[in-house]
Amino acid sequence: MAIETILLAVGAGDAERIDRLAEETIDVAGPTGATVVIGHVFTKDEYDDALDNLDFDITAEEVSADDVARRHATVRELTRRFDDADIDYVIHGRVGHHGEKLVELAGEVDADRLVVGGRKRSPTGKAVFGSVAQEVMLEASCPVTFVRADTK
Repeated sequence: MAIETILLAVGAGDAERIDRLAEETIDVAGPTGATVVIGHVFTKDEYDDALDNLDFDITAEEVSADDVARRHATVRELTRRFDDADIDYVIHGRVGHHGEKLVELAGEVDADRLVVGGRKRSPTGKAVFGSVAQEVMLEASCPVTFVRADTK
């Protein structure tokens, strides 16, 4: 199966994993020539906070989740790295439940691979707090690569 589209899931907690997320994505996208879809999902509260923090003038313009995602610091850093590595990419933002929206986005863009970051969590922690990465791995229709931050 050829890899033409890679969905890279990015969220608020991924700043600590950005090096590994970029490296793992470039390692696959470079040789295959795949386009990377950078997908950032915001909860409604995260979206509202981002609108405030990024100084969007919501009275003068309609601001989409794509617009907010494009201005997010983690996404800007990833795009810089993809530009340096000559990787084609597009950016999509969504508002809603993280796992659910990532799985939907993977279907919309017909992703051949989904890359998601996470942290080590005990089984009890997953049961009590949930895990976006676990939900994505169980529900996505394409293979999922789980990337953990360096634990040096």
